[in-house]
Amino acid sequence: MPRTHSRPRRGGRNRLYVSAAAVVVAVGGAYTALPTIEASSRDISSAPSSNPSHTRTVAASEEPAVDYDAVLAGAMKSVVPGADAAVSVAVLDVRSGESAVYGDGAFDTASIVKVDILAALLLQAQDDGRSLTAQEKTYATSMIENSSNASATALWDAIGGADGLDAANERLGLTGTTGGDGPRWGLTQTTAADQLTLLKAVFGSGSGSGPALDAESRTYIRGLMGQVEADQQWGVSAAGSSWELKNGWLPRSATGLWDINSIGQVTEDGRSYLLAVLSDGNVSQKAGISLVEAAAAAAVSAMSGAV
Repeated sequence: MPRTHSRPRRGGRNRLYVSAAAVVVAVGGAYTALPTIEASSRDISSAPSSNPSHTRTVAASEEPAVDYDAVLAGAMKSVVPGADAAVSVAVLDVRSGESAVYGDGAFDTASIVKVDILAALLLQAQDDGRSLTAQEKTYATSMIENSSNASATALWDAIGGADGLDAANERLGLTGTTGGDGPRWGLTQTTAADQLTLLKAVFGSGSGSGPALDAESRTYIRGLMGQVEADQQWGVSAAGSSWELKNGWLPRSATGLWDINSIGQVTEDGRSYLLAVLSDGNVSQKAGISLVEAAAAAAVSAMSGAV
């Protein structure tokens, strides 16, 4: 986001210098300063005397808006990826509604797409006016809590693969996500900003006339994300004392490098944040997890200090 700069007003020598809280009224050809004003005697003595019946108020200047993208970028300077690694972060302070994004590149989703697959399945069930079947619930539970690839493939097929995912994402507001080819759901491409949009849909922090996912569907997804198995409770959880999350990890056979991603909601000091951290080019799974956790912690720290 470009920075905004204020430019001083230019005029003749009859300029009035005021503090940020000053209010000035011109009455009878002379400027009268209210108690909060600071003005130089030089400017008061040279104030114009025409139109004595005219009254003018100079409004106090407003505080400049916070550039949250810049705040996040500053915090990310302390997060150092490996030589071949890249990382992107998106974060939303749920209470204030303020958000920030660092990096706009596209990344392979790996297993974080499983949240998106479940959201698409629930949207289709809503459209049909039905609940998930017992088998679908079994697949959904193992897909999210245990990150079962077999269950993900079954539900990927059930939603219609990439076409079904893309149709659901259009309704959910995702604009930079494309379903993987054929059965390769883990190679779905996405951005951190889009994953934040997905989290807004899941956690009910979106905007518009109404959420695509109804309350029952959102509660269902969140419940599963809050019960991932113990050895998968890393990632954005490093930024909060409580969490609901889904992680993704994928070693690339061509390079030996790792994609490591984490999305979810964390709560720290009574404040909740939606977080999406995507990375690739990591030399190992451990290095990628460390990178993602450092980025998540930096993002929450930056937002908590700026809001």
